[in-house]
Amino acid sequence: MPTLLRIGAFRFYFYSHEPNGPPHVHVDRGAATMKVWLGSLEVASSRGFRAHEISGIVAMVEEHRGAFVGAWHGYFG
Repeated sequence: MPTLLRIGAFRFYFYSHEPNGPPHVHVDRGAATMKVWLGSLEVASSRGFRAHEISGIVAMVEEHRGAFVGAWHGYFG
């Protein structure tokens, strides 16, 4: 599971065994985790993050979306 970026306590990554789905990134901080679709920036799933934190995390994903999409296509082809 390649780690793409760390910002403070947040880790942004994707699983190497998920090549068939649309491009997305997982974000963890401690036991909290979420999955964000890179195309639409919609939250696919979230567990442990508070509602007010989610928009800030999505903003971080949006800021780095180009690099995340490039890494996705570079890894999965």
